[in-house]
Amino acid sequence: MRTHENVNRREFLKTAGVSWAAALSAPAISASAQDFGTSRKWRMRLSTSSIHFMGLPIEQACERIARLGFEAIDIWSAHQGCPHLDDVAKRLGPQGLKELLAKNKLKLFAFSVYSGGYEKYAELLGKVGGGVAVRGSTGPCKAEELTARMREFLDGLKPLAELAEKYNSYLAIENHGNALLCSQDSFKAFVDNNTSPRLGIALAPYHVQRQQESVTETIRICGKQLFFFYAWQNYKGAEQLPGIGPTDMTPWIKALADIRYRGCVNPFMHGHPEPDEMTANLAKSRDYLKQCRKKADRGA
Repeated sequence: MRTHENVNRREFLKTAGVSWAAALSAPAISASAQDFGTSRKWRMRLSTSSIHFMGLPIEQACERIARLGFEAIDIWSAHQGCPHLDDVAKRLGPQGLKELLAKNKLKLFAFSVYSGGYEKYAELLGKVGGGVAVRGSTGPCKAEELTARMREFLDGLKPLAELAEKYNSYLAIENHGNALLCSQDSFKAFVDNNTSPRLGIALAPYHVQRQQESVTETIRICGKQLFFFYAWQNYKGAEQLPGIGPTDMTPWIKALADIRYRGCVNPFMHGHPEPDEMTANLAKSRDYLKQCRKKADRGA
């Protein structure tokens, strides 16, 4: 039922530049009409990563991403020299970031903290309103050691899960080649052994494809523990992006809808084209993903 209170809250979230942390909360999803509408139909939300514009100041990166029509942003720490998150921490602070996001009508979806680690940015993320922090797992292991190693890894994350609880945030572990979280068996081990609602998965289909495994099946394995999704395919250059490379992502979007994925779909690539080229390619990716959503609705 669309009450006056719900409408007001929707308008506030749209304009205030707040984070995605509330949307990841299961009670909020089940209780609020803003998430799926009165028909409970899944709504695809789109974000993209600031590292795509790492040669620009964070203000200009936000402007570009907002003009493209993305609802939210994933802000990167210093991986490959991306300056954005450290600049925010040192120069803008939490209030400055809130004002920047509000000015551009962007929500904060995530901090990617491959460089620096979650602890360094946890307080900042919390003071901005909370969100997802994305990081990797650890080194690979033998198949027969997988369950024990995954339990050990998850146990080691307990202090970070407590930190995420303190700062109203979530920690998403990304899969990668030659890593503990890599194969479908490792995804199953993660899901079966993770008991913290603050820990989940950041799924990178690029690496799933390199394993020659099914992305749609992996999405379903992750289920409610999927906190971040890269729309990213295993090709070179701009062909990593949705709608630029040849992968049909319609089944991926259908699988995300089926599991009621609560985060953003985040088109992504490694590499650093010039900003205008990157902008044009992200526009194509945005339109392509929207087409995929329509096709998935039609059962195509």
